[in-house]
Amino acid sequence: MDDSTRRKYDSRARIIKAMGHGTRLFLVDELSRGERCVCELQELVGADMSTVSKHLAVLREAGIVKDEKRGNQVFYSLRCPCVLNFFACVESVMQTSATQAVELAR
Repeated sequence: MDDSTRRKYDSRARIIKAMGHGTRLFLVDELSRGERCVCELQELVGADMSTVSKHLAVLREAGIVKDEKRGNQVFYSLRCPCVLNFFACVESVMQTSATQAVELAR
């Protein structure tokens, strides 16, 4: 694999790793409904503000979400809504695996 190809796959892995946590997947799902203030997201997650902020920072650094400061509040939204296609793919894999498990159990 040449350097250019390796960089491309490393970049893809960085984005997938950013999504590789249940709380971050939940945050992305919530942001699919529209922008949210950090305080709203913190309440929904049920964790302390620093934990939620760290998760949002990981998503922001990966380019999945963007933020906008308005006064004392920070609002987050999806930078690339196409990331939701990933959710559909994951659900399809889960359904296929469940179906296969049922068929094997027969």
